[in-house]
Amino acid sequence: MVNSLLRRVGVIVKPHQPEAIKTMCRLVVWLSKRGIELVSVPEVDVARVETETNCVVRTMPHAELAANVDLMVVLGGDGTMIATARLLGEREIPVLGINYGTFGYLAEFRNEEMIPALEAIIRGDYRIDRRVMLQAQLVRGEEELTSKRILNDVVISKSALARIIEIEAWFNNQFVGSFRADGLIVSTPTGSTAYNLSAGGPVVYPSMNAVVITPICPHTLSHRPIVVPDDAEIELHLKTPNEEVALTLDGQVGYPLEVGDRVIVTKSRTTFNIVQPANRNYFEVLRNKLRWGG
Repeated sequence: MVNSLLRRVGVIVKPHQPEAIKTMCRLVVWLSKRGIELVSVPEVDVARVETETNCVVRTMPHAELAANVDLMVVLGGDGTMIATARLLGEREIPVLGINYGTFGYLAEFRNEEMIPALEAIIRGDYRIDRRVMLQAQLVRGEEELTSKRILNDVVISKSALARIIEIEAWFNNQFVGSFRADGLIVSTPTGSTAYNLSAGGPVVYPSMNAVVITPICPHTLSHRPIVVPDDAEIELHLKTPNEEVALTLDGQVGYPLEVGDRVIVTKSRTTFNIVQPANRNYFEVLRNKLRWGG
């Protein structure tokens, strides 16, 4: 019996991935037999897909798609999952990630597990992993230049040719310290296995209500990563003039920074809700992806 709550499914496909396109077409056929519509984003080359696979896919603008689907299927890797989190805005619908990428921390299901996972979702027999997200604001003077939701991390970093930069960090209006480094990372538990880990930060269990502040190659070796509660306000001030410095959000969206710019990071009101495989756990993912023993 089809779950009456599941009437329309969105799909996001990793670019330049022919096998994922074939999977999308298989998904169209499977869902249509159950009275469920599948829609995708305008970036999908509908004419090419139809020519190569005889598969007809309906598309919607991003905002309309996010507002009108009951489930999102992602055929890609972690980067595609992160882009999907940004596309969904504040909608908290389940996201099923089918791994066509490299690591698969977020897109945990294998291709052959897709149909059984969808059958379980239709039955209502599935678990959701609610991932904390952040809200990042870039403020210049009194003007807010941008405000974005973040799944992985907020990074302030210098360019390859710039000198070391200075960033002041504040926690709930309390002065934390002045970091002279190549940059600074504010990471969610989800992002703790990304840039944060490469910079020497800790792995944080996904359900922890915590944020990690990690300096990148600090000049003072006693400057170490700090784990703080995620319900606080973290404010970063760029103090260094005349250098090329950028704010990068989730490694996908970037903005040039000027001296005096402020980056304000708070907890998002909504979470990113990932459908979790019943036969795997987080430590198994870490063992496989980080090549731990055992």
